[in-house]
Amino acid sequence: AFGEIWKSSESSCWHTTISNKTKRALHKKKRIILRFKKNTIDKPIVYKLVKDYNLVFNILRANILPRAESMMVMEIEGTEENFDKGIAYLRGLNIDTEPMEQDINRDEEKCVHCGVCTSVCAPDALYIDRETMRVNFDYEKCVACELCVRVCPVKAMNVFFD
Repeated sequence: AFGEIWKSSESSCWHTTISNKTKRALHKKKRIILRFKKNTIDKPIVYKLVKDYNLVFNILRANILPRAESMMVMEIEGTEENFDKGIAYLRGLNIDTEPMEQDINRDEEKCVHCGVCTSVCAPDALYIDRETMRVNFDYEKCVACELCVRVCPVKAMNVFFD
């Protein structure tokens, strides 16, 4: 019902094909904020999310301190079932989880394409197209650090809360 399973002749891995419709129904991708208490930072949570729940992660931002509360912004993806189990695992460790409720937006009418924002954008979500000399914004790379908001001279970058 979900697709074919076969063993590759080029490797010892098993592969599966799933229809795109099934993939969309089973797949979940979300940006979340994890808030750690002082006594939970020494747990191998990322390892467990990958190994036990087969989730793919991308750490977008982290502020981890040894004897203080810490936070991490992650993009996590996997099947909906594994995603939900992974979040339940985190909550069971007394790690607060919340959806990332802020996004960075650009007001195209205000932007003068000066490029100041590109100098502070570590993940290269803001970059200059050398052909057109215009600043492009790749939302998928944005980690919502807000540095671009602070440096934009015309205030074209802003924070949007869900």
